[in-house]
Amino acid sequence: MRHVAVIDYGMGNLRSVSKALEAVAEGVTVDVTADPEHILNASHIVFPGVGAIRDCVAELSRLGLDEVIREVAQTKPFLGICLGMQALLTHSEENGGTAALNLIPGEVRRFNTALSRTESDFKVPHMGWNQVQQAISHPLWHNIAQDSRFYFVHSYYVAPEDASVTAATTHYQHDFTAALNRDNIFAAQFHPEKSQHTGLQLLKNFLNWDGQS
Repeated sequence: MRHVAVIDYGMGNLRSVSKALEAVAEGVTVDVTADPEHILNASHIVFPGVGAIRDCVAELSRLGLDEVIREVAQTKPFLGICLGMQALLTHSEENGGTAALNLIPGEVRRFNTALSRTESDFKVPHMGWNQVQQAISHPLWHNIAQDSRFYFVHSYYVAPEDASVTAATTHYQHDFTAALNRDNIFAAQFHPEKSQHTGLQLLKNFLNWDGQS
């Protein structure tokens, strides 16, 4: 039986994520938890998040979940969402500079706020529906059309060192990485739990994924 652990570190849309997961597949147990043992024993891991990355990393460290994430992100199907994607990288410009988990080398950068004051189409944060261009073939894109629209809310975007880990891009001010994939890790800047049919399809695909590309 598939047993999903949604990592609870006090930041994220935990109820909406867990309800969306429960809605897309029968016979799935969804556990919203900060218990390392529950996370380590789950078959699938979801790492959601909203808010500031410094608070995120500090809470993960306080709860001892940073090392748990490093372990399961190498061994189990792992889905990062929004801040849960950004925290996987090396460093963020947010809060004057914050070290992150360094699971995927790269930087988290802020959208150009000067441009947002002059271009009405590019306000920061980037909020609302936008098209996602799939950059690779991957099981999580199953039954999701190219250029499907997903829901975004973010002021920062990821810039991985290795372009080959980019699973999708989106255009806002410029093209940026909207999804990452490396081995058993898939991460999305958009919120699948808020993205209606396409987002639910992605979550369903995740639950059916064995961690292999």
